Amino acid sequence: MLPVFRQTRMKMEEFMNNITTLIPLILLIVIMYFMLIRPQRKREREVNSMRSAIKVGDEVITIGGICGKIVKTKDEVLTIQVGADKTKFDIMRWAISKVVTEASAPKADKAGKPAKDEPGDESGADDIAAAEGAAEESKPTLPKRLKKKTAEEEAGIEE
Repeated sequence: MLPVFRQTRMKMEEFMNNITTLIPLILLIVIMYFMLIRPQRKREREVNSMRSAIKVGDEVITIGGICGKIVKTKDEVLTIQVGADKTKFDIMRWAISKVVTEASAPKADKAGKPAKDEPGDESGADDIAAAEGAAEESKPTLPKRLKKKTAEEEAGIEE
C-alpha cells in the first residue's frame, strides 16, 4: 500500500507544480482583459450609441475632418451640408467621428436673442449667459506681426 501512496503523492506534487507554472499566465490574461479589452468594448459601445443617436440638425465632424450639419438621415447614409455655399453630400453613418452640437439645444429667435427658459429653470439662463460671455471673450485677434498697417505707418515706411 505504501508504494501506491507515494505514487499518488508524486502525482499531486506534479499537478501542483503544473498549476503554479500556469498561474502567472492566467493572471496575465485576466489583467490584459481588464486593462485592454474591457475599456475598448466600452468605448465601442459609446461610439455606436452616439452614431445611432444622430438626428437632423446635429453638427458633426467626420473621420476625415469634414465639419457639417446633418440635413437628412437614412438607415446607414447621412446627408450633410458643408461650407458657405451649402454643398450637400452623402456619407456613411460609421464615418462620423463626433457630434459637435446637438439639434436639441435652445435656438435663437429672429432677433438673435436666445430663447427664453422656463420660469423655474435657472441653470439654463446661466449656461446661456456663460456662452455669450465666452463668445465675446474669444474674438479672433491677429498677432502683432500680422496686423494690418494703418495709412500713417505705410506712409512712414515709404518715405
